[in-house]
Amino acid sequence: MTNGVESPPVPLRGAELWPLSLAAYRALGEAGLIPENSELLYGFVYTKMSKSPFHSFLVQFLQEALSRILPAGHLLRTEQPITCGDSEPEPDLAVVAGQKEHFRHDHPHTAEFVIEVSISSHDYDRSKLRAYAIAGVKECWIVLGPEKKIEVYRKPKEGQFTEHSLHGPDGTLTCDALPQFTLPLGAFFAV
Repeated sequence: MTNGVESPPVPLRGAELWPLSLAAYRALGEAGLIPENSELLYGFVYTKMSKSPFHSFLVQFLQEALSRILPAGHLLRTEQPITCGDSEPEPDLAVVAGQKEHFRHDHPHTAEFVIEVSISSHDYDRSKLRAYAIAGVKECWIVLGPEKKIEVYRKPKEGQFTEHSLHGPDGTLTCDALPQFTLPLGAFFAV
C-alpha cells in the first residue's frame, strides 16, 4: 500500500479539470462558486463524500474521546481545512497547536494529529496522505469502519509517511503525537 497519490481521485462531478491555486479556490469559494461539500487537493476541486450515520457516530465518538485529553495550547478541529501546499483537505478531526485566535486570518498549515473516518471512501481518504505528509502532520489515522481497523501513518518525510501500521479489531492503540490519547479498539469497534 502506498501513502501517496498514484492517480488523483475523481474531480468534482460535472467540472472540467482546471487547476486552481489556493488563492483562486478561496476566492471562488467566498463568492459561492464552489460547492460547500468540496475540498482542494493537489490544485483540483473534489467532491466530498456524504456522511453516513455510522461515519458521524464514529467521528462523534472520537471527538468526545479527544476532547477529554486535549493538551493545553491545542485545538480540536472538526471538518476544518488545513493548508497543505496546493491542497486544503478538511479532515474529520485534527488536533492543532495554537489558540483559535491564531487562525482568524489563515488556516493551520500543519497538525499534530489527523483522523479520517472512512466508511466507503478508503482510496479517497488515502489520497490525502501525501498532502498531510507535505504539511508535516505528525500522525494520521484512517479509521476503516466496516473493517474494524485503523491504518496509522507516522513520521512524515519528503511528502510521504515513513512509518505505516494496521491495528484492530482488538488491542489498544496509542497516538505517538498525543501519547495521552489511547483508544481501546475492542470497545471502540463494538459500538
